[in-house]
Amino acid sequence: MPRGELGAARIRPAGNRPNRNRNVPDRELAIGEGTRLKLRVWLRLLTCVDMIESLVRAELHAQFATTLPRFDVLAALDAARTDLTMGALSARLMVTSGNVTGLVNAMEQDGLVVRRRHPTDRRSTLIGMTDSGRALFTQMAPAHAQWIERALGGLDRKHAALLWEMLGDLKTALRDAGTDTASHSTTTAHRSMPPSVERRRRLG
Repeated sequence: MPRGELGAARIRPAGNRPNRNRNVPDRELAIGEGTRLKLRVWLRLLTCVDMIESLVRAELHAQFATTLPRFDVLAALDAARTDLTMGALSARLMVTSGNVTGLVNAMEQDGLVVRRRHPTDRRSTLIGMTDSGRALFTQMAPAHAQWIERALGGLDRKHAALLWEMLGDLKTALRDAGTDTASHSTTTAHRSMPPSVERRRRLG
């Protein structure tokens, strides 16, 4: 993010922007109609996420000359209401510390975040927002909320509430399944199994 970003961070009217979601691949097209329903649901969820992220990335670039990963870092620090260690920040962003380090370095150079010594742990460094970073996030947050409202504008309140409840049920089921899987892995650790691979969310 360039140092002059804050000067260009004024929210510009969206106007009649082109529909960038037309360029987002529809993952469902890769499977046939006879494919199992739950797989089709999964691919539809992925496609919806891709489309919403595409919109948010485009608007962040157009209105604030910034990126989604930078927004996510500032959002995580704002939600924490305190400085975070690199490990805690990585956990909130669901990425590895190595991925976050380069991002934080760039944001520190641009004056958006600052590193501080941990008061009780010399091995740790705390990451916090600067005044400039907080001012930028204060402008971006309401704009981000408006983009999400626009992205989901095709759902009326009734259907949005129903989708919220159904996704809540899915989230609970996935967490329960994760617990069961972890328990099963512990009891079968003596078996020859391929090593688990950490899921990494690419910052970019």
